Amino acid sequence: MTETSGKIFFQSLGCDKNLADSEHMLSRLLKQGYSITDDETEADIIVVNTCCFIHDALQESIDTIIELGSLKETGKLKTLVVAGCMAERYAEEIRKSLPEVDAIVGTASYDKICEAIEEAAGGDHPVLKGDLTRLPDDSAGRVLSSLNAYGYLKIAEGCNKGCSYCVIPSVRGPYRSVPMEDLVSEARKMARDGVRELILVAQETTLYGTDLYGKKALPDLLRKLNEIEDLSFIRIMYCYPEEITEELLQTIASCSKVCHYLDLPIQHCSDRILSAMRRRTRKSELLEKIALIRKILPDCALRTTLICGFPGETEAEHEELKQFIQDVKFDHLGAFTYSREDGTPAAGMPDQIDEETKKARLDAVMALQQKISQENNEKLLGKTFPALVDGYLPEDGNLVCRIYRDAPDIDGEFFVPCDHELMTGSLIQAKVTDVNAYDYSGVLVDENESAE
Repeated sequence: MTETSGKIFFQSLGCDKNLADSEHMLSRLLKQGYSITDDETEADIIVVNTCCFIHDALQESIDTIIELGSLKETGKLKTLVVAGCMAERYAEEIRKSLPEVDAIVGTASYDKICEAIEEAAGGDHPVLKGDLTRLPDDSAGRVLSSLNAYGYLKIAEGCNKGCSYCVIPSVRGPYRSVPMEDLVSEARKMARDGVRELILVAQETTLYGTDLYGKKALPDLLRKLNEIEDLSFIRIMYCYPEEITEELLQTIASCSKVCHYLDLPIQHCSDRILSAMRRRTRKSELLEKIALIRKILPDCALRTTLICGFPGETEAEHEELKQFIQDVKFDHLGAFTYSREDGTPAAGMPDQIDEETKKARLDAVMALQQKISQENNEKLLGKTFPALVDGYLPEDGNLVCRIYRDAPDIDGEFFVPCDHELMTGSLIQAKVTDVNAYDYSGVLVDENESAE
């Protein structure tokens, strides 16, 4: 393959797993001789890495493609590439309805991004959709796309769960773990490049290794990652409750860098709704697992995700969900209205709920959680924590930090007054002096004082 040149603007939409894919594509493009620009008006080539998990995400992808594609009218933009989940799921529709798109690259083919751009430059309109049972070749490395102190390590691809509302298996394929030695090598490189918080992501992290090693190997991976000297925090996302073992919890407890934080996407608590969703747990099992987590990790921050207005959800089941939230008192909770996705079993279910009712139920859930979050945060007053510096607000004189309880972008922030900027990724000690439902304020504590 010959080296080429040109300025590329990269737009990554959707989840953090998409961002990790984008950063692998960026590395291939830079090694091939392209340069990256953060100004879309200067780009010769634009790549949009899309999402289509729910309708709103699909619409955002379409709108972004149309908006960026309009830059072709200036004569500067020559090639528009659509990659990711929307490209995998709707390749034919993209070709028919979005003529401004020059190349389509599916989820298992992002390692072919350079070939796609070259073929498009030659006048072809390639559609590269690989075998969804393979893992893309990530040997070209990765370029971190921001100066943040955190980075996402995608430990597996795809999903085998088959939830009735979800399109992920059809666009990401079956579950495939990334070999452990590759992950440790990538994590070491990320740490050398300045990452201080490593965030483990996958469609489901807790099944890591079952396909490669015949067992749940996430505890083994955590122990190896915990040895990386430059890391301060290791955070685990997307933990399905039925797959969380006592071994995993004991490993989290014993590894000093692994945050006492778990993200449990439970979606609902009603046994009937969970069955219709094709989830693997029931309400009693959820409560038992949460009790086990809190027994082994008493200070564990729990995040969950819920769906409001699933087909057939009754008012009584909505009230049951609210009571469950009140009883469990999650530290962080995200909720979404049910999105009817073509091709999923749930899309054909009777008793679809109108948007107004779904929205009202969502609002009720989030109003309840706001009160709970406020109460939980008030328990932190007067406590001192190690805090990772994410940035500085010179106009306010505040460091923007996070403690182990908060994942970036989705949870709270810790604002700490300081008369000078500290390097992003610095680890400080700070005492919580004020809270609201989402964020904290505090003061710097002398390093010689102990942290809780």
